[in-house]
Amino acid sequence: MLMPKKTKYRKKMKGNRKGHETRGISLEFGQFGLAACDPAWITSRQIEAARRAMTREIKRGGNVWIKIFPDKPITAKPAETRMGKGKGNPEYWVAVVKPGRILFEIDYPEKEVAIRALQLAAQKLPIKVKVVERAGE
Repeated sequence: MLMPKKTKYRKKMKGNRKGHETRGISLEFGQFGLAACDPAWITSRQIEAARRAMTREIKRGGNVWIKIFPDKPITAKPAETRMGKGKGNPEYWVAVVKPGRILFEIDYPEKEVAIRALQLAAQKLPIKVKVVERAGE
């Protein structure tokens, strides 16, 4: 599971998910990619599930790049606890994703297999995504 080794603060505020992404919106490594269409928090478990789905489909041939990293801690208070007494403890980590962000990139010689792998990964994610291909080649 992905998570930071060390952070400056244990707990973060919620923040907002307005607007479109300006960074990480173009393919840099692979031939095909998965771009977000909606804003969301994607957990480290969902990222790992998508990664596994892709690597299984391409059978350890080709390359997979994960372009997002879960660096935001999400806190939760225990079940059946009264209100108050401060913020809960960090439970899991999420990556904040805005529309346009490339989530995963894949490089594989066969186009159909690469797109199928990205579609399998898309089923593991909580948002609508689209498969993008490197232009001009």
